[in-house]
Amino acid sequence: MKRFEFRLNISPEQYLPYYRGEVRMVVVSLPNGQSISFPASLLRKFLHAEGIHGDFILSCDDQNRGAELQRKPAE
Repeated sequence: MKRFEFRLNISPEQYLPYYRGEVRMVVVSLPNGQSISFPASLLRKFLHAEGIHGDFILSCDDQNRGAELQRKPAE
């Protein structure tokens, strides 16, 4: 299983194209300089009036299928 950790800071205005379905994939930069993409629909459950902010973990199988996004627990 693959696991990617990253931080998101998306304002409500920045999220609108994803919410409307105009943009379907989110591309994020990882701390090591790599970029990954995942379906924007995975962000919906994290959207609040302030947008989407925090540390997240994206998990998927070795074929990059079955993506699951969760908020990283506070340390």
